[in-house]
Amino acid sequence: MPYIRETILTTVDKNGNVHIAPLGIIAEEDGWIIAPFRPSATLDNLAEVPFAIANYTDDTRIFAGCLTGRKDWPTAPVANCPVPRLEAALAHSVLEVVHVDDDGVRPRHFCRVVAEETHAPFTGFNRAKAAVLELAILVSRLGMLPREKIEAEITYLTIAIEKTAGPDEREAWGWLMEKVTDHFAAQDTRGRDVHARPEGPLPPES
Repeated sequence: MPYIRETILTTVDKNGNVHIAPLGIIAEEDGWIIAPFRPSATLDNLAEVPFAIANYTDDTRIFAGCLTGRKDWPTAPVANCPVPRLEAALAHSVLEVVHVDDDGVRPRHFCRVVAEETHAPFTGFNRAKAAVLELAILVSRLGMLPREKIEAEITYLTIAIEKTAGPDEREAWGWLMEKVTDHFAAQDTRGRDVHARPEGPLPPES
């Protein structure tokens, strides 16, 4: 399996509008592969402006926020690049798309590293930050995973939150858990509707 680095990716459209999204980039020799799903703003932006910034940050609120409708995070300009970086980035890489392997589900954008810069020191690992990241990945797949799997994972991840989280990690965890709770509530509502009207089709996942 390839090495994947979890990043916050910034891209822009042809009008300069910034899109911020959590995305794992895939190691490929001395560059990286960006493989966004269809449809997505990241995919559209790369077609218009073939550059991206891979932001390396330990602020888990950004990962959680992007998945819960909180996408307004401060950015800063990057020299000689049309795409800005996150102000909260500890470091960043400027990626330029050199070719694309098209695919009906996840086109693969092969990128070279144009430039890299460090902005702040990495101050060490924290279990709660890792737990928030894992929950963020679960939240991004709520429609694909069985409820029992999600609940079991959350039970385990909660241990790290209770023992090692600071205020930022607890805030990020809370945002994500609201999303999980809403998803389960919607499932329960659909279940009651199907029970009441057994001939009716199950509504599609939102």
